[in-house]
Amino acid sequence: MGQVYRFRKMSTRSLTPIDGRVSNDFVTYDTIIRNGLWFDGSGTPPAVRTIGIRDGEVAVVSAEPLEETGCPDVVEADGQWVMPGMVDIHTHYDVEVLAQPELAESLRHGITTVLVGSCSLSTIHVDGRDAGDLFGRVEAIPRRHVIDTVDQHKTWSSARDYVDALENRALGPNVAAFIGHSDMRTAAMGLERATRKDVRPTASEQAQMERWLGLALQAGFVGMSSQQLLFDKLDGDTCRSRTLPSTYARPRELRRLKSLLRRSGRILQAGPDITNPLNVGSQVFTSLGIGRPHLKTSLLSAADIKANPYAIRLMGPLAGLVNRFGGDFRWQHLPVPFEVYADGIDLVIFEEFGSGAAALHLKEQLDRDELLRDVGYRRRFRKDYESKFGVRVWHRDFFDAEIVECPDASVIGRSFGQVGIDRGGLHPVDAFLDLVLEHGTSLRWRTTISNHRPEVLKQMAIEPGIQFGFSDAGAHLRNMAFYNFGLRLLRHVYSAEQAGEPFMDVATAVHRLTGELADWYGIDAGHLRPGDRADLMIVDPARLDGSLEEYAEAPVPAYGGMSRMVNRNDDTVTAVYVSGRKVVDQGTPTDIVGSSRTGQFLRAGRRGAPVAGDGARPLTATTLADAR
Repeated sequence: MGQVYRFRKMSTRSLTPIDGRVSNDFVTYDTIIRNGLWFDGSGTPPAVRTIGIRDGEVAVVSAEPLEETGCPDVVEADGQWVMPGMVDIHTHYDVEVLAQPELAESLRHGITTVLVGSCSLSTIHVDGRDAGDLFGRVEAIPRRHVIDTVDQHKTWSSARDYVDALENRALGPNVAAFIGHSDMRTAAMGLERATRKDVRPTASEQAQMERWLGLALQAGFVGMSSQQLLFDKLDGDTCRSRTLPSTYARPRELRRLKSLLRRSGRILQAGPDITNPLNVGSQVFTSLGIGRPHLKTSLLSAADIKANPYAIRLMGPLAGLVNRFGGDFRWQHLPVPFEVYADGIDLVIFEEFGSGAAALHLKEQLDRDELLRDVGYRRRFRKDYESKFGVRVWHRDFFDAEIVECPDASVIGRSFGQVGIDRGGLHPVDAFLDLVLEHGTSLRWRTTISNHRPEVLKQMAIEPGIQFGFSDAGAHLRNMAFYNFGLRLLRHVYSAEQAGEPFMDVATAVHRLTGELADWYGIDAGHLRPGDRADLMIVDPARLDGSLEEYAEAPVPAYGGMSRMVNRNDDTVTAVYVSGRKVVDQGTPTDIVGSSRTGQFLRAGRRGAPVAGDGARPLTATTLADAR
């Protein structure tokens, strides 16, 4: 008999060892996945194995067939990959998880664990109105839906109650969380005071933020997120177009909060002010201890930006330098081309320059149109467009922007620069603004702002100081869709391997999308070994193909049925399981998704027991150290 890996804990339906082997005489399983190429998430080479799942956990991983009698779910995985469910470390599902906790768009692409609370934003302490101002504009989620969702569903006033509230919902994937600095600052100081340069928190307000952070860490949050990026702007009326509250914090305020993270070994996620090299450097070197505990730091973001093609070459070596001197620093990186879509002028990257921010400041369409017609405004926009100095996110090239939808069919498939030429030599800015005035949000266009060079993506993929993530799932609903970033990385790796030009083996890629992330963030996910919770996906490598790049939209019931960009790779993902329960079958969510809880809140440093379902019994959560 071949090698059999045995379940670590015995239950009432125990595995009976006979002569060092596992007897199948009295064993039944809830699911058997047979003959798949098994990746355990550690980066070790895969092997063809059959997996038995029982009570929500991996019971055995066997080189020999398992007894299938009585097993209600037998999956033939010959020629397919069986791997841990992927971990998405950067989402903005904080609002959507309240109304649509199944988060099916992530599940269907093999994401079984998501992290919320990114970019200083969370819903732990703010009310609906403040949440609407914080999330609405910067994350491009309609403000009224944010307010309605938070006000309708919020029943908590503390981090611990928030955890309980999530686990009383029909969670699809597992959820882990940061607490947002802007959330705490707004609730402690009030949004108006929290966004004024001349106001500092009082001693009691500072103490309140520290208390809240401490309680969140006790409740199992992975850390705190902060933000210093200055083109993230507030929605609403009271403080409209001010930057996020976290950007107004002085070093002393942040040092005191960071000290709690240092002492607890938890993580700071930060977004630096990319226009200020000193701020970027300070954020990177904050990870160093130098006479005190180091601070685990995850920084946004490592990207091969078209507007600045040389910066990326410094990021990997900089992370390596800091980590060699005792830091624990990682850049977050989206390992696919960063393609964005826009409806008219509504695009967050326009916030980075004055004329773009001026247009987005105006909520009323008539006011915007009046501004866009103004000759003086057009001069300002052209000046901003033509400025090539300073760090930029958008390359500011309207010849590199394709129109994909418009009532005027003659411009579809053309760039704004080409349209300007066709209209008698108009400046590209005037061609763009004219089309926005003519068609408003019915004008839809796209451009790729970063990660456009495959050879650079390969280099970033093998940098140890870079971690994969930054999908922004749940935000920018009409602008971008990276729910399948993990599948697209696997395709990149597998295609290079098939072409005889490998830059990374598939086992390492799986590890970097699963176990490596889970271990660094201290959450119980990302592995598929005997005794692990059965959060897994089955992938057909033959369908890691061009379908991963196709465009798709779907309605969001929680947001009034508005249509958002999504990804659809139904033939690529054969099945997904969370806590041993099938949540995706042949690319489609199963009936239990949205009606039954399969996911849970993953507490940092603690083992997450399988969620009880039909035929599964809950286990008591223990510390990772005790369980393993």
